[in-house]
Amino acid sequence: MTSAAIHVAEFRAAGTDLSERRRSGVSTGPLIDIAAASDLTSMHWGADGTLRIGAFTTIAAIAADTAIAAAYPGVAAAALGLATPQVRHLATLGGNLAQRSRCWYFRNPHIACLKKGGTDCPARSGNHLYGVAFDLGPCVAPHPSTMAAALLAYDATIITDQRDRLTIADAFGDGSNGAADNALKPGEMIRGVELPLALPNERARYKRAISRSYAEWPLVEVCARAVIKDGAFQFIRLSAGGVAPVPLRLSASEAALQGKPASAAIIATAAREATAGAKPLPMTGYKLDLLEGVVRDVLEQLAAS
Repeated sequence: MTSAAIHVAEFRAAGTDLSERRRSGVSTGPLIDIAAASDLTSMHWGADGTLRIGAFTTIAAIAADTAIAAAYPGVAAAALGLATPQVRHLATLGGNLAQRSRCWYFRNPHIACLKKGGTDCPARSGNHLYGVAFDLGPCVAPHPSTMAAALLAYDATIITDQRDRLTIADAFGDGSNGAADNALKPGEMIRGVELPLALPNERARYKRAISRSYAEWPLVEVCARAVIKDGAFQFIRLSAGGVAPVPLRLSASEAALQGKPASAAIIATAAREATAGAKPLPMTGYKLDLLEGVVRDVLEQLAAS
């Protein structure tokens, strides 16, 4: 459950992504099968109300857990929204976090790219229709993990066999390293995720915009958490996926909402701020319109709930 350069040993859990890369010839190195120990497959609630989810827990189990849906509804909704029922039944949390790029140039075994030891990103000068709208580094493929985007909104931390309490930023970097899908060390394995105590009276929403031909992979996805009291946003977290090489906090939108009335005008302003700092590629400007629209939708839903 960590990224690995081609010909380097890779961890195999359910193998939903790895099997595809092996069949295509993109990944050809040795494999390390992971034993499903009890701490990797369980969900443990602490006495303080925090939650630890083992890396081997399936996406389907997370989506179906009523306690997770009550405490962390954005996480449950993100799990339910990703991939297909068949994939969710087998795919693991750790595997989703550490999956490899979905870029079609990376997935082609006959094309070199930064993530396969090449010297440049062929998508940048080629077909990057599904690429990033926030150009943060040499690789223009969006980060593939829906669960990472949702967990970012919840200030979750990742536990590995070498380190504890990695933030999402610690685990995935800032997008400047185009050669890697994450910032884990070689041979470092994700063992679980810890979610902090949910806030009293908080509410959350998750939404994705997809292409009908590529329904498994979002063009844009947003997870939003909020505490709305006396008609105003007392707490707000917004994170996005599909738009940058890493999961992205929408800090400008958060700043536009914090302490402000949950009104249509404030929400519209915050939605426009979601694109602050964006640097779209020639073919990805449409994602900015999608991002603004999805942010507006989830905020309106939060305000109405």
